Amino acid sequence: MRVPTTGKDCPYFYGDYHRGRHHEECRLIGDSKPAWEIKYCKTCPVPDIVQANACPHMILSGEIKSGFFGLKRSVKINAYCTKTHQDVKNPYVGCGECHPIIDLFKEV
Repeated sequence: MRVPTTGKDCPYFYGDYHRGRHHEECRLIGDSKPAWEIKYCKTCPVPDIVQANACPHMILSGEIKSGFFGLKRSVKINAYCTKTHQDVKNPYVGCGECHPIIDLFKEV
């Protein structure tokens, strides 16, 4: 669903605006402390990760983390590969098992 504040498509955002309702939630974050607010969608990396990597074996999980002295809260994303059973270091690229990087594109 398209996030109203950013204009990006996010598979975990849900908004119900039918007949005057105004219910919005993030189904990735769920019930967390602190509670999710739509302002966290502005800096959330999930829409960019989903656009860059559509691997069906990668599972995302997220939580809201506080910064220095509890200020500047943001969404932190963790990724896990169900095929290799390991944490994914860079969710934009994936674990490298399903979609290996061609030697031509590797950094030297």
